[in-house]
Amino acid sequence: MILGRVYGSVVSTHKLGSLVGCKFMLVQCIENGKLIDKYLVAVDDGVGAGIGEDVIIAQGSSARKGMKNQDAPVDALIVGILDKKQV
Repeated sequence: MILGRVYGSVVSTHKLGSLVGCKFMLVQCIENGKLIDKYLVAVDDGVGAGIGEDVIIAQGSSARKGMKNQDAPVDALIVGILDKKQV
């Protein structure tokens, strides 16, 4: 799992049919409680994360299995919105 902050959205008018209706978000990664200079595009398939929110991201086959359409080629999926960080 990865922590990140939603930085913006990514718009794609042409995509595979299995990704139609999916929201793509640009996420800045968080390490050791701090934003780092690493970004990724993650699918939000129903969580409803917005810009500025801290999110939890699953990657790899776990991301694909979390999708409504498990045949979609997804490598990063927003699986939760972070309410509170405790160290």
